[in-house]
Amino acid sequence: MKRIVILGAGESGAGAAVLAKKEGFDVFVSDTSMIKDRYKQLLDAHHIAWEEGRHTEALILNADEVIKSPGIPKEAPMVQKLLAQGTHIVSEIEFAGRYTHSKMVCITGSNGKTTTTSLIYHIFKAAGYDAGLAGNIGKSLALQVAEEPHEYYIIELSSFQLDDMYDFRANIAILLNITPDHLDRYDFEFQKYVDAKMRIIRNQTPEDSFIYWNDDPVIKRQLDKYDIKAVQCPFSELKEKGSIGYIEEGQYKLEYPTPFNMEQEELSLTGKHNIYNSLAAGLASNISGIKKETIRRSLSDFPGVEHRLEKVCKVAGVQYINDSKATNVDACWYALESMRTPTILILGGKDKGNDYSAIRDLVKQKCVGLVYLGADNTKLHNSFDDLGLPVRDVHSMKDCVQACYEMARPGQTVLLSPCCASFDLFRNMEDRGEQFKNLVRNL
Repeated sequence: MKRIVILGAGESGAGAAVLAKKEGFDVFVSDTSMIKDRYKQLLDAHHIAWEEGRHTEALILNADEVIKSPGIPKEAPMVQKLLAQGTHIVSEIEFAGRYTHSKMVCITGSNGKTTTTSLIYHIFKAAGYDAGLAGNIGKSLALQVAEEPHEYYIIELSSFQLDDMYDFRANIAILLNITPDHLDRYDFEFQKYVDAKMRIIRNQTPEDSFIYWNDDPVIKRQLDKYDIKAVQCPFSELKEKGSIGYIEEGQYKLEYPTPFNMEQEELSLTGKHNIYNSLAAGLASNISGIKKETIRRSLSDFPGVEHRLEKVCKVAGVQYINDSKATNVDACWYALESMRTPTILILGGKDKGNDYSAIRDLVKQKCVGLVYLGADNTKLHNSFDDLGLPVRDVHSMKDCVQACYEMARPGQTVLLSPCCASFDLFRNMEDRGEQFKNLVRNL
């Protein structure tokens, strides 16, 4: 009996363990952190051995194959020992893909992944398709394959998940954009991060589709490096040579595989970045044979995604917006670009090698104040203080919201769009967004 060891017992790890057990492997799960009760209960219910708070070498290094949580970097000591002895390491998505013939609609990009994935899932469900939501959002793909299989899976993929994928095949691959992010995990070499994103087209065939943003300079430079076998489906904001999804004279238009159009103003998502997300989602749905009236209705009634340009409420004439998902500079750029009123911008957190020069002009143009929210805000002071805007330095969400309340005037907007990861002060970006919303609503 082959031995599978799973490093990390979160959503992906626990799900992978259940599938591995079902497929007849000897399974062991190890996590250096404490495992959440719900995952312990899941593992126990399937009689899967596990440990928490440590990695026991004798129980791990004898694995025939290891499934690694995407949150564990390759530099981790146990991962290095496994690599040194030649143990094959894969992601949960790679492992799950071996045990299903379902259609895979996979979405990656530096920004817009969650919105686009959620929108596609919304359209597929409205069409009555048997679809599961997986990857960075939804339930573990492996757990769904094991216990509640679907005909389609809509999968949000991070670069970390793509790193450990080899034979997995996306029937529809969507690459939204590539901008610097997570460079701390890629030796601060942008090309290594780019290479990870491009793995989404790995193993595609002429029967598959590759949807990508035609205006992205990084993607365009990469295309000639690959023998792309899938049907190429580029989209852009304006009709350009080769684009089959675009906006023209106020009309949202798709040319492939059959013509589709609707009024741009009927789209539920607003802002330039959401035009791209809506075009990618529409193409994926049209390629999948969903009826035009369903696509049109779903693009019009999609409610949006929590923590992504989420309007919280108005207090004393000031609109508060939660964009906690903006964990890199480019995401913040799109958020600022969509602002139509003077803005107090909340920035800060765990820096990932950010270059803030990309948003300086927009900060100067759109902002009337800055609030730095982080354990160490030195880099933010060095990047923005010389603009001459009012600045507040805070180290908790309570102090942050109070500072915004004191700074903002009626008719202005307070925007939490931090550019950074959340782990210096918060459990995760959801925790950051929830704290912001709760404190704002209690003003």
